[in-house]
Amino acid sequence: MTEPRKTVTKKTAARKTVARKGSRATRQDQQAAAVPLPQFLAGAGSLTLAQRKLLVDQSLLLLGENYVHLPLKAAMHAVNPLQRLRVLRARMERQTDATMEAEWIFHRSMSSVFHSVRDLHTNYLLPAPFAGKVAYLPFMIEKCFDTDGEHYLITRTVTGYSAPQFGPGAEVTHWNGTPIARAAALNGAIFAGSNEAANLARGLESLTLRPLVIQAPPDEDWVTLSYTGLDGSSQELREQWKVTTNLPPMTDLDAISETSASLGLDLDSDEKSRAKKSLYVREVVDLEREASASAVAAPVAVGAADLPTTMPGVFRARAVTTAHGTFGHLRIFTFSVTDPVGFRDEFVRLAAALPQEGLIVDVRDNGGGHIYASEFTLQTMTPRRITPEPVQFISSPLNLRICRRHKDNPAGIDLGPWFDSLDLATETGAAFSAAKPITPEAGANELGQTYYGPVVLVTDARCYSATDIFAAGFADHEIGTILGVDDNTGAGGANVWTHGLLATLLNEPPPADPTSPYVALPNGANLRVAIRRTLRVGELSGTPVEDVGVRPHAIHRMTRADLLSGNTDLLDAAGAILAGMPQRRLDVTTSMTGTTLTVGLDVDGIDRVDLYLDDRPISSEDLAGAPIAIEILDVTPGQLLRADAFDAGVLVASRRVYV
Repeated sequence: MTEPRKTVTKKTAARKTVARKGSRATRQDQQAAAVPLPQFLAGAGSLTLAQRKLLVDQSLLLLGENYVHLPLKAAMHAVNPLQRLRVLRARMERQTDATMEAEWIFHRSMSSVFHSVRDLHTNYLLPAPFAGKVAYLPFMIEKCFDTDGEHYLITRTVTGYSAPQFGPGAEVTHWNGTPIARAAALNGAIFAGSNEAANLARGLESLTLRPLVIQAPPDEDWVTLSYTGLDGSSQELREQWKVTTNLPPMTDLDAISETSASLGLDLDSDEKSRAKKSLYVREVVDLEREASASAVAAPVAVGAADLPTTMPGVFRARAVTTAHGTFGHLRIFTFSVTDPVGFRDEFVRLAAALPQEGLIVDVRDNGGGHIYASEFTLQTMTPRRITPEPVQFISSPLNLRICRRHKDNPAGIDLGPWFDSLDLATETGAAFSAAKPITPEAGANELGQTYYGPVVLVTDARCYSATDIFAAGFADHEIGTILGVDDNTGAGGANVWTHGLLATLLNEPPPADPTSPYVALPNGANLRVAIRRTLRVGELSGTPVEDVGVRPHAIHRMTRADLLSGNTDLLDAAGAILAGMPQRRLDVTTSMTGTTLTVGLDVDGIDRVDLYLDDRPISSEDLAGAPIAIEILDVTPGQLLRADAFDAGVLVASRRVYV
C-alpha cells in the first residue's frame, strides 16, 4: 500500500501544532464541500449537438492523424475506434438538440471509444463540470495473498469515517452482491489497461475512486459493501458516492514548453494520486502549498523514521532493517515535476544519506511525468553510459506539418530530429519516423554514477509512462534486479500531447497557420493522444514498450503484513535479493602538487581501474586489494578525472572527480 505520509516540520513545537490544526481544518472544509453524486449530476450537461459533433470530429482527427499506436492497437486488440466514431457521427446527423441523447450517454460513448484502445495516454477528457472533480468512496481497498489465495482488505479510510467493525484490516467479500474479485475484474474490463495485470489493478482502484475528467461517473448512486469485520463478524454497509474538487495538476499540459512536450504521464493515475493525497494525506498538500507544486523551501521529514526532503509529495526515503540487513528504501511517488535536474539532484542527495549496502528504489503506483526526470536519474545508479529510449512519430501529413513548423526550434520544442525522416516518408512508404530520443543524452550522462551499492527496483501494474521508461532503462542498462508485485508494469510506452498543445504548435510562433485543422473544444473538454512511441535499447533494442511493458526478474505477492504493516514482507524480499548481490567499493582520493596529480585508489570487489582525464585514457591499473597511489603529470586544475572499475572484465563502478 502507499505508506502514510504524516509530515513533521523540523521547526518549533508551536509550528507543529499550527500546521496540524490547519491541516484538520482544511480536511474538514474539503469534506464539507463534497456533494452526493446525484446532486452533482443534476447540474451537469450543457453541450449542444453542434458541440458534440465538434468533439467527435476532432477525435477522428487526432486518432487518425496523430495517434502513434493505432496500427498496433487495431492488430493487438482487434478494435476500430475510427469506425466507431464515424458511426457515432453519422447518427448525430439524424438528431436535433431536442431529440439528442442524454449528455451522460454521449460522454460514456466517447469514453468507451477511447478506452477500447487500452491506452491510458489516449483519452477523451470530459468538459465542465466533470473536469477537476473526483467521485470517491471514503475508503481504499487493496489486494493481498496468502496460502488460502487472494484477499481484499480495507487499507485506508477518510478521517472521521466509521462503520461497525470497519477500518484497515477489514476484509471485503462482495461489492453490490458480486464477489469482490469478479467485481474488480469486470470494472477493469471497462477501464482497460494494456495487459491483464494492469486491468485488474486499475479495476480494483476504480471501485472507490474515479477522476471524472477521464472516467464516466458511476452508474450507481451508492454501493453496498459486504465485509468481514475486524472482530470476524459478517457486516454490510451502504455508502453513497460523493464528488469533490481534486488538487490541480503540476503542469499546464496545453502550454508550449519543454515540460509539456516531454511528458509521459498516465493522467488517470496522476489524478488518482492527487486525489489520494487530498483525501488521506492533507499534511503533505499543506506543505507543498507553502512553496511550489512539488518542492518545499526547507527539507521536511515524512514520517518519524524518514529523511527530510524538499519534495515530500515526490520522495520518501528511509533506512529499513530486514532479516537480511539494513538497506535504503527510496519511494518515488511521481515523476511529474517541472525541474528534472532538481528531481535528479534530490534523488542523489537522499540516496547518499541512506545506507550504502543496498538501495530499494520503489516506483509502485507511479503514473509517470517528466521523461527527462526518469531518464536523468538512471545514470546515478550505474557506471554504464545511459542511452535514452528513442521515440517515433507515426508518418502522417499532419505530423509532418507540425514537425516542419518546429524543425528549427522556434518556440522551445525542437522537432528537427524527426523532420527529415517524416519528409521522406511519402516517398519511402515508412510507417514511422526515425527513432530519436526525447531526453538529451548529455543530460542523461551529465553526473554519472553516485550510488555504488546494489540496487533493486520495485514495480507494479500501475507503473506507467515515464515510469515504464524508467523501468525499461533500468533493465536495458542492467542496473540491478527488478522485483515486481505484479507480473508486469502498466506497459505505457509513449510521449503524450493534448489537443490544446497540438493546436498551439500550429499557431506558435506567430503568424498562426490559417489552415490548422484543430478547432478549440467546448466547455473545457480536451483530448490526449500518444504522439511518439518509445522503443527499448540494449538487448531488446527496437522493441516497443507499449502493451509489452517491463517484466520483473522476480515476483513478490503482497501480503496482509505488507498492506497493514508498512510493506514488511516486500522489503524483506528485496533485502534478500540485495544481500545476494555483489558489494563494490571504489574510493578515489586526489591531491595536487604543482601540476602533478596524485590519485589514491582503494577498492573492494574490483580487480582493475582505468583512469581518464577529460575522457582521454591515462592509466590502467590491476589491483590486488591493497590501496595504491598513481601520479599523473601536467594536470591543470579543473580537469575531470574518471575512474572506471572492472571485475573480471565487466565494468562495475565509475567515479568522477574534478581536480
